[in-house]
Amino acid sequence: MNVLQGRKIVLIVSGGVAAYKSAELVRLLVKAGVDVHVVLTAAGARFVTAVTFQALSGNAVWSDLWDPRMPNNMAHIDLTRDADAIMIAPASADLLAKLANGLADDLTTTLCLARDCPLIVAPAMNRQMWEHPATMRNMRVLRDDGVTVLGPDSGEQACGEVGLGRMLEAEHLFLRLEVFFGPKTLAGRKVVLTAGPTFEAIDPVRGITNSSSGKMGYALARACVIAGAEVVLVSGPTALPVPDGVCRLSVASALEMREAVASVVDGADVFIGVAAVADYRPDRSAEHKIKKSGEAMQLTLVPNPDILAEVAARPDAPFCVGFAAESRDLDHYAEGKRKNKGLDMVVGNLVREGLGLDDNLVVLYDRGGRHPLPRATKAELAHGIVAHLAGLLNAHSLTRS
Repeated sequence: MNVLQGRKIVLIVSGGVAAYKSAELVRLLVKAGVDVHVVLTAAGARFVTAVTFQALSGNAVWSDLWDPRMPNNMAHIDLTRDADAIMIAPASADLLAKLANGLADDLTTTLCLARDCPLIVAPAMNRQMWEHPATMRNMRVLRDDGVTVLGPDSGEQACGEVGLGRMLEAEHLFLRLEVFFGPKTLAGRKVVLTAGPTFEAIDPVRGITNSSSGKMGYALARACVIAGAEVVLVSGPTALPVPDGVCRLSVASALEMREAVASVVDGADVFIGVAAVADYRPDRSAEHKIKKSGEAMQLTLVPNPDILAEVAARPDAPFCVGFAAESRDLDHYAEGKRKNKGLDMVVGNLVREGLGLDDNLVVLYDRGGRHPLPRATKAELAHGIVAHLAGLLNAHSLTRS
């Protein structure tokens, strides 16, 4: 499932050095199957050329209200009539002021005034311009008019100053668009997930761990955000970036993960145990590095807590989803895990089908049986899993009420 596939977005690029980020945004949108039509203001063309956007979008770039390429000479009408949204990125202080006051003196402002689709703006300007009372007043007017505002971000600016005013990065804007268009099947829900491996220390430099990239857990966290949920991600060691809108708690060992989950699971509607938690840990960890010798070394291992089973056994247990990565007999072990731990749903896969890869083949198990999903990327599978989960959760909530 790709919530942006097949959509048409008119992207207006106004003046500002952040226009270079808009080129990357176009690339991401086109890759996701979006039909992107770029409108470049005269100021925007000072930073990035029309040739760049035409090459990236595969469509003609527009800038002139009187462009004769439109047969009826009404680009300001026809460009947006079948568009799903107009997005302005970057949105300069000058352009935002014009929009707030309903001006229509060029193609950009006329497009926005004559639209019958949503308008989304991503402000970008110097921090003093952003904080000026006039800009704050204009933003209040635009929000009151139903305009969606994304950002700005805080950080170092082209002028060398630091503060609010930076345009969000392209990948963040892309996610915000997914959230904007995605079905809000988990709106108002709190989801807690675990992801990645755990690391059980033998000494300060060695330990026991599981082979897990964390990609599936992070993809699920992102999919839950897109579905409208409040998401807390308890993550073992991984170098993956935190999805926008996700609160991450970083841990190392299974005991740390158990403690972190206990601190945030109260009030959760859904708990998803994706993490590859080590089943055992050394009974003690050496204070200093154990020196190599010619002698055999023995480790005494003790069981780690079963975090998922503990959450499922709570009197106020949330809707619990487990993962089963098996080397054989997937149906037997995955369904057995669901029943033995009292889970509402289990996502099962054979390790040879996806461990460490970007795509996977999974089967969903619930009280209604087994539900295979087609092989897909982990990002696509995450949306499929969330859609199935949301349907079960709604039925689960109705049964409880």
